[in-house]
Amino acid sequence: MSSFFLICCLPSAILMFVSDCVLITKCLWSLQEPCNKRVKPLSRVTSLANLIPPVKAAPLKRIGQTLQRSISFRSESRTESVMPPRPWTRPAPPANTKRRDSKLWSETFDVRLGHQMLSSKEINRQEAIFELSQGEKDLVEDLKLVKKAYHDPMLKLSIMTDHELNQIFGTLESLIPLHEDLLSRLREARKPDGSTEHVGHILVDWLPCLDSYNSYCSNQVAAKALLDHKKQDHRVHDFLQRCLESPFSRKLDLWNFLDIPRSRLVKYPLLLREILKHTPNDHPDRQYLDEAINMIQSIVAEINTQTGESECHFYKERLLYLEGSQRDLLIDSSRILSCHGELKNNRGAKLHVFLFQDVLVITRAITHNEQLYYQLYRQPIPVRELQWEDLQDGVIRLGGSIRGAFSNNERTKNFFRVSFHSSSQLHSHSFQASDAFNKQQWLNCIRQAKGAAESAYSPAGSSETSHPDS
Repeated sequence: MSSFFLICCLPSAILMFVSDCVLITKCLWSLQEPCNKRVKPLSRVTSLANLIPPVKAAPLKRIGQTLQRSISFRSESRTESVMPPRPWTRPAPPANTKRRDSKLWSETFDVRLGHQMLSSKEINRQEAIFELSQGEKDLVEDLKLVKKAYHDPMLKLSIMTDHELNQIFGTLESLIPLHEDLLSRLREARKPDGSTEHVGHILVDWLPCLDSYNSYCSNQVAAKALLDHKKQDHRVHDFLQRCLESPFSRKLDLWNFLDIPRSRLVKYPLLLREILKHTPNDHPDRQYLDEAINMIQSIVAEINTQTGESECHFYKERLLYLEGSQRDLLIDSSRILSCHGELKNNRGAKLHVFLFQDVLVITRAITHNEQLYYQLYRQPIPVRELQWEDLQDGVIRLGGSIRGAFSNNERTKNFFRVSFHSSSQLHSHSFQASDAFNKQQWLNCIRQAKGAAESAYSPAGSSETSHPDS
């Protein structure tokens, strides 16, 4: 009787939470854990690790090679409210993480079925082909896992609506049969001894299917923004945390999984070049591999362009104008966002600056309807009229007081200045970057944007001075 009384006295919110936990646990236990084999990347592919920066990297975000790095809202992460632990929750014990073991082609080759000794060059070629095949296998497993472990349970438990899940997961499900097809073709081409003679014609025939990545990659910016917003819901936060603590996740969060297709896409040129590198000059595959490399480079470039335009459009939609005079046709007509990120002014205030193809926009990040927007802080600056100056450490004014050469304070480092004339008046803004490297990135972006603007608008043969002190 006492137990029944205690249960009845529990708040309804706690009962709902306990019910969710039971359902989530059932869903997680029903998952079949994937193969515990991990992709061993080619040594030539290790540079990709540098293309996917951590969340707490330098705040500048360059857009020139959109697909080459994960979409991460570095400055947005500071506004994301982390749900505090509720009194009825307990820290989960550390999970036993399942990791994929490395596997080489030489471990699968049956020497008893081979008809001849293989040269070191041919062994390297087989290893590269095997890496391509294993990568497809692991990708298919991960895509299926995302659907079964994340999408379907959240839909079944009504943690998110069907519309929200479609926005976050995009066309991910349609990528599964696409990569299953390539994996099947590669397996069929493998001989009984485990070696593969021809792979080029398979790739040339299959690569056009990657055009379907256009919609998936173009949706990632909006998907990441919505996912970050939904994490403020305690049910979403708790579900994703439980998944992260489960062995099947390999300590990867949902966004890591959603970003796997993009990271796979940018690896294809490197993987194909590795196969070509170890293919003899007289091998029939060389012609096909050359064609396949040209195809994938063209496909990635096209997807990169469309993804960049989608990202530019997303941020333009997030701009808030305090007055009509701040609206600028140069913003509306922009299709390229060269870079953006957080900078400080000489008073220490945090600003979010956008460098579009023809205009520099200075904003303040604000929260509106629980979502992040960017309120224009000053009048937009046309890139053609913009002047820039790299300031030496220690010469900037901070908070209205002149410190000049008398101070080596850390706060006076990594400044640069932009200025322009409007209505016969000189307007200038001093910005502080997070470090010297970040400042140099900003200056490089501004220099390139100004050069492109001058080339587009200036008569042939004429040029303008990029900045007064260069």
